[in-house]
Amino acid sequence: MSVDALHALLADDPSTLFITGAGLSADSGLPTYRGVGGLYEDQGTEDGLSIEEALSGAVFRRKPAVTWKYIRQIEEACRHAGPNVAHFVMAALEGRLSRCVTLTQNVDGLHRAAGSQNLIEIHGTVHRLKCTGCSWRDVVTDYAHLPPLPTCPDCGAIVRPEVVLFDEMLPRGPMAKLEQELGRGFELVISVGTSSLFPYIAAPVWLCRQQGGATVEINPGTTEVSRAVDLRLRCGAAEALGELAERMALELG
Repeated sequence: MSVDALHALLADDPSTLFITGAGLSADSGLPTYRGVGGLYEDQGTEDGLSIEEALSGAVFRRKPAVTWKYIRQIEEACRHAGPNVAHFVMAALEGRLSRCVTLTQNVDGLHRAAGSQNLIEIHGTVHRLKCTGCSWRDVVTDYAHLPPLPTCPDCGAIVRPEVVLFDEMLPRGPMAKLEQELGRGFELVISVGTSSLFPYIAAPVWLCRQQGGATVEINPGTTEVSRAVDLRLRCGAAEALGELAERMALELG
C-alpha cells in the first residue's frame, strides 16, 4: 500500500472527486452486496423473488408492501451503523482542499452523518421520504415509527423513500449536479469501495485520465477501473484513509 503516494497527490491541492460504493460502508459493519445492505447474497427473498425484483420499480407499483418490507430491512441494517474513519476523512478534506466533491452510490446516509456537504447521492437516501401522489416530503432518522406501508398525511397516497429502485431512472437533480461538476473537470479522481459496474460511476475515472488528471483506486479487489488508475491501494477504505488522515494531520469530526 502506498498512502504516501496518495498524500503526495493531494499536496498540490487538486480539484478532487471521491466516488464511493458499498465497500466504504463495509468498514461501518454494512455488507456490500449490490449496495442494498448485503442481506440477500446467494439467496432469494421469502416472497419468492430475487432482491433485485423485490426492490424494483415494477414490483413497487404492483405490490408496494413487498418492496417496503425489504427496504425496511435495509434501513434497519443502516440504522445501527455509524460513519467510519473514511467517511470522516472525506468530510474533513472538504475543508482542506479548495474543491472536493463526493459522488456516492450508497443510500445509508453515512456521508452526511460524517459532515460531508458537497455530496452527490446519486441513488438517493433511505432517510428522505416522498409521496407518490403529491408534493409531500419528509426527512426521517429511522423507520421505527413507520407503519408497514406508510401513507401520506396530506393526501393518503403511498409514501416511498427517495432511493433509486432497480429498473428506475436516475434522479434528474443529482445527475445534473454530476454533469455540472464533471464539466468543470477534476485533477484527481479517487474511487473507493466500488466495483464501478455502472457506466456513470466508471466514466469519471476514465474522463479524468483522458484529461491528464491523476486517478486512484482504494479497493481490495479488482474492478472495472483497476486498469485505468495511476495508483491502486489494495486495501479497505478505513485502513487507507485512516493512514492518510495521520499523514495530513486532519481533524476528524
